[in-house]
Amino acid sequence: MRVLVAISCAVLLSSCVKDRVLVEFPEPEFQEYSFFVAGHTYGAAGLDNDGLHPPFVEQWDYLNTNLGLDFGVLTGDIVSADPTFEDWNEVDRDLADLNVRTFFAAGNHDVENRELFEQRYGSTYYSFKRNGDLFIVLDPNLDGWNISGDQLTFLNQTLLNEADRANNIFVFFHQMLWWESGTIFSQISMNSSVGRDDEINFWDVVYPKFDLLTNEVYMFCGDLGAANWASDVMHWKEGNTTLIGSGMGEGPGDNYLLVDIDNKGEIKVNLIALGDDPEAMGEIEDWTLE
Repeated sequence: MRVLVAISCAVLLSSCVKDRVLVEFPEPEFQEYSFFVAGHTYGAAGLDNDGLHPPFVEQWDYLNTNLGLDFGVLTGDIVSADPTFEDWNEVDRDLADLNVRTFFAAGNHDVENRELFEQRYGSTYYSFKRNGDLFIVLDPNLDGWNISGDQLTFLNQTLLNEADRANNIFVFFHQMLWWESGTIFSQISMNSSVGRDDEINFWDVVYPKFDLLTNEVYMFCGDLGAANWASDVMHWKEGNTTLIGSGMGEGPGDNYLLVDIDNKGEIKVNLIALGDDPEAMGEIEDWTLE
């Protein structure tokens, strides 16, 4: 299986432009593995760190000792506003110290210079499979938080070709596409609604495609937790679909997710608090909307 992955450059020179390449790796029968999901990893709103949010980078030793960890996904706003070539070099330098590959789900800041992002990392929407599970990365920035046009065709074809052969399905994007005024989700305060059309097609077009499947579906967004006005994390499950939002930057509520899949294909999402006590925020189910 040929998949699009991000391989961090161990040594980054000014001429290092592209670090996502096509590679092949085997897909054995079910085995235990893990991946992490981290949102808004540039840190506090408006801050321009030299690389990723420092308290997140401090997690590298912990992540590198997890022998089952297979990869990670950064769910957008990896860099702050108006990103430069050097901003991305700083991110890649940090990621080079991780022992696993890292995938990007682009946030609005990341594609403010879309040409630069795509030159370095390729398409902003893509899919891959791992150990019988299907992973889909989407880019709501292309059309006002809508999944439309060629991207919608890609999503339709991916599900048509792969869903029946997949065990679990994991979907990643930056913005909280399920947020809607007057619903249970409106109690969540997002980092930003920049670029959002007045009406978007998540509930009418995107969600039904997954709701009709027999797979367990997990969707992750990463635009929470950047400042004191934003919610830190959320969880919601109905039928076969689980929606999870997370992020970091504000400080006390900073978090990321560690997803464990056992040898039966069953899923456990662990909520990891940044800081001295990784269990400080409790279980992800403690954050379920009611």
